[in-house]
Amino acid sequence: MPFLIRFLMTILLLGAAGYGSLFALATMVEPTQREMTVTISPDRFHRAN
Repeated sequence: MPFLIRFLMTILLLGAAGYGSLFALATMVEPTQREMTVTISPDRFHRAN
């Protein structure tokens, strides 16, 4: 029984650390915005009927 409790506590702590790191990344890190230009060749506009 002590092995099961220790195993569950380890899994719980790893899950809490993962959730905490994802939460910190989602709330504290601000992505940089920049303009993007994509060139599309005119061949892509032709319709195939």
